[in-house]
Amino acid sequence: MPDFHRIAALPQLVGQTVAVRGWVMTTRSSGKIAFVALRDGTGYLQAVLSRQEVPDAAWEALGKLAQETSLEVTGVVRADRRAPGGVELQASDLTIIGPSHDFPITPKEHGTAFLFEHRHLWLRSRRQVAIARVRHEVVQAIRDFFYERDFILVDTPILTGSIGEAAGNLFAVEYFDLGTAYLAQTGQLYVEAAAAALGKVYCFGPTFRAEKSKTRRHLTEFWMVEPEVAWNDSNDNMKLQEEFVSYVVARCLERRRPELAELERDMRPLEAIRPPFPRISYTDAVEKLGALGSGIEWGRDLGGDAETLLAKQYDRPVLVYNYPKQVKAFYMKENAADPRTVLNNDMLAPEGYGEIIGGSQREDDHDKLLARIREEKLPEDAYSWYLDLRKYGTFVHSGFGLGVERTVAWICGIPHIREAIAFPRTLYKLWP
Repeated sequence: MPDFHRIAALPQLVGQTVAVRGWVMTTRSSGKIAFVALRDGTGYLQAVLSRQEVPDAAWEALGKLAQETSLEVTGVVRADRRAPGGVELQASDLTIIGPSHDFPITPKEHGTAFLFEHRHLWLRSRRQVAIARVRHEVVQAIRDFFYERDFILVDTPILTGSIGEAAGNLFAVEYFDLGTAYLAQTGQLYVEAAAAALGKVYCFGPTFRAEKSKTRRHLTEFWMVEPEVAWNDSNDNMKLQEEFVSYVVARCLERRRPELAELERDMRPLEAIRPPFPRISYTDAVEKLGALGSGIEWGRDLGGDAETLLAKQYDRPVLVYNYPKQVKAFYMKENAADPRTVLNNDMLAPEGYGEIIGGSQREDDHDKLLARIREEKLPEDAYSWYLDLRKYGTFVHSGFGLGVERTVAWICGIPHIREAIAFPRTLYKLWP
C-alpha cells in the first residue's frame, strides 16, 4: 500500500505513488477523463482520473462524489506549474470514506446570517481557511516576539474578584460562598504583580466584555495579549508597541502572502508598517479632529468615528497619548505635567480599523491609587493585594493590551472581526 501523505508534502514527492485523504471541493468530467479538486487542510490538489486507468469501482465512486465528500485518492504525483502547489495527482484509485448529501453551503451567494448559522461548516471555505492561517501566524508571531526578548508567560485567572474596567461591562457568576466573581476583562492587574517578580512578563488568553455593542469592532469574548514591564515608563511602552506591531505585520507578510492574496488584501499598506509610528497627544488630536469637521470636545473619549477620521490622516498606526483621567481606568498614572490627564496611549490602526492597543504607565503611588479606587467606588478589600504592590517596593511599570481579532481583521483586510475567530461570540451569537 502507498504511504499516506498530506497535500503540502507532495511537491517533494514528484514521481512517487502516494495516498491522499481529504474533502471534495468540485468535480468535472468529459466522459473519459475526470478531475477532482480536493483539500486536506494543508493545501489544495487536483486529482486526474482516466476511465481506462482506474478500477471500475473507483470510476463508479466518482459518480457519487458531492461537495465535501471525504475520500482517499491513490496516484502518482506529477509536476504541473499551473496547479496549486505545483503538482497534481494522476490517480490510480479512489475510495469514498464519508458521503456528503446536500451540503448547505453551495457556490451560490449566501447571506452573512446564513453563513454564521453554519459557521462550523463555513470554516471549510478557502476564505475562512486563509483567515485562520493568518490568525495562526499572528498568534505564533506574538509568542515568538516575547520569547525572543526574554519575556516570561504568566497565566492569569479567568475568574476574578478584582476588575480592571467598569463593572457594568462584566459577566458575573456566583462563586461558591465567596460572593460574586467575574469573567476577566483583563489579566493586567495580575501581570503587574508578576512583573515585580520576573521583570518582563505577558499573559495571553480569552477576555470577556459584557457591553451590548453591535459594532463590527466588538466581540463579547476575544483574545488579548498583555505585556507588563518593570521600569518602563509611558514612552518606553509606546516604543515596545511600535516594535511589536511591526514585527507581527512583517511576519505575516513574510510567511502568509498566499493567504493574504487569497483574501485579495492590498499588501502595500502593510508594507509601510515600520517604526517609528506617528504620535499625537489627545489634546492635539481633539484640535485636529475639530479642523477635520468632528464635533468632539475635550474631555470625551474618542469614539469609533473619531478614531477612523484621525487614523485616515496617517499611513501607519498612530499613537494617541495622554487622555483625560475621567475617561480612563483607575490604575493609570497621573500626568504630572497636566493632572487632568494620565500617562496612557491608544494605538489606532490605519484603514478604518480603529483601536488595536490600549496601554499606560501604571499608578505606582499607593495613596493616589487608593484615592482613585475610592473615587470609582470600587471595593477596597478586593484590591488590597493590588495596593500591596505599591507598599512593598513600588516601581515604575507600564504595559498594554493588544486585541488579536482586531489585529487579524486589519492585517487580513476583512470588514468585521467576527470572521477573525473560528467561533465568534457576539450579543446575539452563542452557537455554534
